[in-house]
Amino acid sequence: MATVLQIASIVVSVILVFLIMLQVRGGALGSLLGGDAGGGITRTRRGLEKTIFQITVFLSIAFLAISLFSVVASR
Repeated sequence: MATVLQIASIVVSVILVFLIMLQVRGGALGSLLGGDAGGGITRTRRGLEKTIFQITVFLSIAFLAISLFSVVASR
């Protein structure tokens, strides 16, 4: 059981890293840390960008659940 949880955790984390890297645009380092590189213009997510964002949120929740279940199962 522990092996399955470890493999699931690795797979989800690799997919999460890939999806997060897809979302980071050509902004400067300041925008990555919360700065405003967009000049005050806000954008809404639409289409594929919104879908990727929603998948990222779902996978992050799944990763948290797998991690918590792994801790509980190891006791």
